[in-house]
Amino acid sequence: MVNWLKYAIAFVSAFALMLAFRTLAFSIHGVIGDGLTPLYQNGDRLLINRCSYGLRIDGNGLLPYSRLMRQPVERGDIVVFTIPGGMLDSHDEASSLGLMIARCTAVPGDTIRTVNGLMTVPGLVNCAKADHYWLEAINKQNPIDSRHLGFIPEHNIIGRVMSVLYNRNNSLLP
Repeated sequence: MVNWLKYAIAFVSAFALMLAFRTLAFSIHGVIGDGLTPLYQNGDRLLINRCSYGLRIDGNGLLPYSRLMRQPVERGDIVVFTIPGGMLDSHDEASSLGLMIARCTAVPGDTIRTVNGLMTVPGLVNCAKADHYWLEAINKQNPIDSRHLGFIPEHNIIGRVMSVLYNRNNSLLP
């Protein structure tokens, strides 16, 4: 019986460590559809660094949101984010997908201007709201991004895309 208990404790400990590592440090998310082409293809599995902007603490209403060892999102970063709460109703097709991926094109303090859907920095509209970012879809034909949602708060940004691990359709990538 003692041997059985040793294995059970080892298994539970390993499972708890893996769960904590996946929740706090890294996660893997799949690309559905061709909305991120040419950078990411349908079936790609992406490695997301959840600590790239600091350790995210979201108490789900029990504790206030905060980040330990906070780092700013930089212009050009490809980030994973959730749609802000008030925007879910108007974008049901996006909310069913869960997490969204976009490139950060303006950071707090930048000014932006959109002309016919194209954004230029610097521009006329101030992005100076603290901790709000302008995120644009990689494929402009799939614009569930700041052009329709407005500025994305920093607490909605989950982390930065590190790399493509593999493609479900084509096995491992080099």
